[in-house]
Amino acid sequence: MGTDANGLSPGLRVLRQDDWDTWYDTLLRGFGGVPEAAEERELWRALTEIDRSLGIWDGDECVGTAGAFSFRLTVPGGTSLPVAGVTMVSVAATHRRRGLLTSMMRRQLDDVRAWGEPLAVLTASEPAIYGRFGYGNATLSLTAEIDTTRVGLSVPDGTDDVRVRYAVPADVLDVCEALYARLVPARPGMLARRPGWERLGVLDPESERAGASPLQCVLAEREGETVGYARFRVKPEWELSGSNGTVAVEDVVALDPAADAALWRFLFGIDLTSKVTVRGRPVDDAWLYLVSDQRRCHPRLRDSLYVRLVEVGAALEARTYQAPVDVVFEVEDAFCPWNAGRWRLSGDTKGASCERTADAADVALTVRELGAAYLGGVSLAALAAAGRVREIRPGALAEASLGFGSAVPPWLPHGF
Repeated sequence: MGTDANGLSPGLRVLRQDDWDTWYDTLLRGFGGVPEAAEERELWRALTEIDRSLGIWDGDECVGTAGAFSFRLTVPGGTSLPVAGVTMVSVAATHRRRGLLTSMMRRQLDDVRAWGEPLAVLTASEPAIYGRFGYGNATLSLTAEIDTTRVGLSVPDGTDDVRVRYAVPADVLDVCEALYARLVPARPGMLARRPGWERLGVLDPESERAGASPLQCVLAEREGETVGYARFRVKPEWELSGSNGTVAVEDVVALDPAADAALWRFLFGIDLTSKVTVRGRPVDDAWLYLVSDQRRCHPRLRDSLYVRLVEVGAALEARTYQAPVDVVFEVEDAFCPWNAGRWRLSGDTKGASCERTADAADVALTVRELGAAYLGGVSLAALAAAGRVREIRPGALAEASLGFGSAVPPWLPHGF
């Protein structure tokens, strides 16, 4: 199956409602073919935005899938932008290396531009894939395995004023979602979710538990107000010497340091357990500065959110800059050529403008590097040290790198 004169596969089209099951089965097969529980499948059916999803058909067979969720993403300065959350991307193993993925990425970015969304974002099952389409890794996440028999916590004043109580996860879903929504403007990379997405946090198929308990939840309360929550599972294990269970933390949200510390103290102290595992947490998670021994927490980092500037001018204007910046970027973008060329960015903590210019370039880079630096978690100076950004005017790199930074490291709280 080849491509037409526009580089598009002849079987590429927007998904139809009655094709969803076939399309989704193609996606599952691309990720190993393990069937999902009925509850999980129905949730993804409900969340799929049909008119923002693509499929490739070879005759009657679906051989490629791609989708785009509608989110709003917090950017430096606390504002939020409409973004396309690229998802559900797969190509059948029988149709690899025929340009199908490129065809879907081409059509999808054209669509995102037409929708007026200046950014596309994704999490990558294979990090090597998406750089050639202009996506740069913009956030990291923290994973840890904490030996709670040898690691203690030093909690701040006010922690004892917070009460922690158990709650049924589904029964307090609205309360938890409201707490999450209050935190979204405070950190770049967080997603404002459309209704229905809150159900993802309590989806609890037995097949996903790996021998652990059903999902559990506790609320943190102070003077009758809910100020935080934690969701977790407990995996009991017994050895000749006694209990050696694990607390697998799924989610912790808190409005202030005392509430956060109260939740972590609870998780560290659950009976018959000796370790706490966390994944997908922010790189500056507060518990890192409460523990008595970071080494025995075994912290590790991994790539998380990838960002693609679909409209360079609109994207760079939409965020603020922590120090004044007035720099001309020479942007290379072979996949979305409307972005290529010189752009003058002028901005500070109050706002920014970004317009095309004929002035001489100060800094040269590809759109991939702009995506990596966009949320303030990756410095342009670090990318320059790796040879991926080139300074033309002396001093321009330091100016731009400082301006692009963020006081709070960006963090993606969940995948999509």
